[in-house]
Amino acid sequence: MSELPLLTSGRSGIVWVSGADAVSFLDGLLSQNIAAIPVGGTARSLLLSPNGKLRATLLVLRGSERIGLVCDAGRTGVVADDLRRFKIRVDVTIEVEPETIWELWGSGAANGIGAVPPPGSWSSEVPVRFRMMFRYGSEERILVVGSRPNGEKSGDDRVELFRIASGEAVMGVDLDDTTIPQEGVDVAAAVDFTKGCYLGQELVARIDSRGHVNRSLTGLVIAGEPPDPGAEVIAGERQVGSVTSTAWSATLEKSLALAMIRVEVEPGSLVSVAGMPGEVVTLPMPLPM
Repeated sequence: MSELPLLTSGRSGIVWVSGADAVSFLDGLLSQNIAAIPVGGTARSLLLSPNGKLRATLLVLRGSERIGLVCDAGRTGVVADDLRRFKIRVDVTIEVEPETIWELWGSGAANGIGAVPPPGSWSSEVPVRFRMMFRYGSEERILVVGSRPNGEKSGDDRVELFRIASGEAVMGVDLDDTTIPQEGVDVAAAVDFTKGCYLGQELVARIDSRGHVNRSLTGLVIAGEPPDPGAEVIAGERQVGSVTSTAWSATLEKSLALAMIRVEVEPGSLVSVAGMPGEVVTLPMPLPM
């Protein structure tokens, strides 16, 4: 891919949970086994509602008595408020990181920004630095808290095209409070099925053991200008889903999109979106910049 890495900000936030009870407090609420993450390690996790629907997708930065919960920038308030509702007779402090979080995406992201911990670990030194890998593929995603990396900030259109092609879902855009985790999250990486109870566990465990979901987040290539989010995806004469986010690829002269689509509509299926022909594809999609 040309013109990488991309430099962006304002896409991630961190909620810090500190105190002697931080580990046990979060272990009772999040889907990941927090106690099993080594100090200095990272792991994906989920914050769910009591009925098992998504509230936030997380990357846990494990410290001994200070734990960072990295989430989409628009969900820091949700995460902090949800945790505070369960803060009863525990020694924890819950704070939202006030500094800007800068991100470098793509090949060569680690060049020129100092030492970056290897995947699966984070640096608690100032500035805090860590890798938050994309769900699909092997492109780098390095985050730095507060200290701006060198380079010119990339345009929003290019960053969004990269995000969509990479299949990286955003809460409040591609996923929402009605989403079941198995519809759009890497549950295998974010859920520990051997730990004790956590908030929303019943639905996740039931679907894993006995059930299935009817829809899932997937990719679309559309022969035309980007349709509006919410545009219906039609297969034959039946609506089978809707677009969640789109971006234009000047290289392909087509639009790339993420869409929540019924699972029986397999990759390779031809569909119609806002009157334009499209094709359902697997994630990640090619990254034409």
